[in-house]
Amino acid sequence: MNTSILQFSPGAFLAPAVDWLNTNLHPLFAAISYVVEAILSGIEAALLSVPAYALIAIVVVLAYLVVSLRAAILAGFCLGFCLLVGLWTASMQTVALVTVAVLISVAIAFPVGVLCSRYKTLEAVVRPLLDIMQTVPPWVYLIPAVMIFSLGRVPAIIATIVYGVPPMLRLTTLAFNQVPREFTELGSAIGAHPRSVLWKIEIPLAKKTLLVGLNQCILLSLAMVVLAGLVGAGGLGAEVTRGLTRMEMGLGLRAGLAIVAVALLLDRLSRGVFDRNTLTKAG
Repeated sequence: MNTSILQFSPGAFLAPAVDWLNTNLHPLFAAISYVVEAILSGIEAALLSVPAYALIAIVVVLAYLVVSLRAAILAGFCLGFCLLVGLWTASMQTVALVTVAVLISVAIAFPVGVLCSRYKTLEAVVRPLLDIMQTVPPWVYLIPAVMIFSLGRVPAIIATIVYGVPPMLRLTTLAFNQVPREFTELGSAIGAHPRSVLWKIEIPLAKKTLLVGLNQCILLSLAMVVLAGLVGAGGLGAEVTRGLTRMEMGLGLRAGLAIVAVALLLDRLSRGVFDRNTLTKAG
């Protein structure tokens, strides 16, 4: 029996599909690459244009005013560690990359999650896609991203977005499904606009689960940082990769701890800002 008939090669279908996308949608991909690269370069340039000590002082003061004294102390410690270990530039590159990836992931996942909580048919369609996206190993996302956008930071961000959207989307849908219906019905009964019901009733009640989703999105985005270093994204991921390839344990360890510091910084600051914005809108 000819076993070749029973064999299935995904590459036989994926390669022509990628070629077709590159041929017919190249202007679209070029525009996406230009916009993402421009935003990323702008954030990175803004972070690196300020002297390190001045930026640390600015972040500490803002964290104290916007969040709390504890968050300010933590921010100073995390940024100070990145500076002391000699990885300031790489850390700022990573902060810029993760910030862009998380903002785009949230911009995609939050509205889709809200719609999935409203329309169960849409949720039933989206759920299998999320299962597939979370089952596929994260480094696999880099392959089509690199084939379409070439090497660099843009494919790293695209792969990070694909990897970070599912947990945020799932937890957003769960958060709004857990909001007691009587509260939303009460808001509608008193004539509140659906937007007011969303911001003043549903989001405050769903805040804890939404924060978990944001935390997962940030952590998974940072988990992609090391893999992104393999495709020329730079930042701390490149330093970890360099430490592994050169067997420099000190460099790899310093870069790994710097990633932890960046994760703590982004998580605590985003959590504090979200809490404050939610209270302001609820008020």
